[in-house]
Amino acid sequence: MPQHPQISAIICTHNRHTYLGAAIDSLLLQDFPDNFEVVVVDNASSDYASPESPTSRTREVVEARQGDRRLKYVWEPEIGLSVARNTGAKEAGSEILAYLDDDAIAEPNWLRVLHSAYQSNQKLAVAGGKVNLLWPSGVSPPEWLSPGLAQNLGAYNLGDTWLYVTAPGLTPRGVNYSIRRAFLEQIGGFDVKLGRVGKKLLSNEELRATELALELGWQVVYLPDAQVLHNVARERLNKAWFLERGWWQGISECYREQLSDRAGIAQLGWGGERILRGVWKSFKYIRDPALRFENFVFAWGQIGYLSAAIRGLIFAPKSTSRH
Repeated sequence: MPQHPQISAIICTHNRHTYLGAAIDSLLLQDFPDNFEVVVVDNASSDYASPESPTSRTREVVEARQGDRRLKYVWEPEIGLSVARNTGAKEAGSEILAYLDDDAIAEPNWLRVLHSAYQSNQKLAVAGGKVNLLWPSGVSPPEWLSPGLAQNLGAYNLGDTWLYVTAPGLTPRGVNYSIRRAFLEQIGGFDVKLGRVGKKLLSNEELRATELALELGWQVVYLPDAQVLHNVARERLNKAWFLERGWWQGISECYREQLSDRAGIAQLGWGGERILRGVWKSFKYIRDPALRFENFVFAWGQIGYLSAAIRGLIFAPKSTSRH
């Protein structure tokens, strides 16, 4: 591994061997002139070629490239994206941590643009850039897919101008995300209650980090030139996947409010109002298949939000007082 890398690129992966090789290669081919490393965190992959195979396909993809001294393989047995990201941070040697999804491809200047931003701004905690979608061969976006729902596939575009992010909801996406180690340590790492865990499509770990960065006086920046391409898996191009993703997004939002000490009975009112708003807009845009479905997914997600809020109210620890 390189001594004292200037930036660490981290890929957290779980059973994605079909995409992983291209993701790693896009990092090893970066035009970054100084030392950098690539850390692959294998999050308990089980994609064996056969029951007798001693090595998963995920590990085989990494081992085929381990002749490159910049590449490091790490095994993390506990399932969970935030867990894996925290492991990657512990194993990395740089103060700047750049996370790329295992099904994404970084443009050749990705690390250089990110590193330059941190070098020029010591208050920068989080930075990320534009994410364009890479569609499977012969596949076009369905008519019911709105730009808003495309964000669930990773699409992220705040324009072509460098800008500060001041609203947590506009945070850079995890597919193309970097963070300063000092800030990550200050907040205790990525919150393991947020972020995908197996088939549970939890999220909001990046949003929570940005929220804390802004509260603590750090800065968050969108860098349009730090671009990546995100593969769209064929199995996600159906309405059922988006409904499930919306459901878990609602639960994730409820969890984030609980972590921010904003949980309580008021959540029932917030969720109820948003359900009604989503249903009303679904009827309002009845002739527009994309906006109709986007608002239906939003309303469906609020049912997930309410289910989590109700569980939180029922199972919240009772406070005790001393007299």
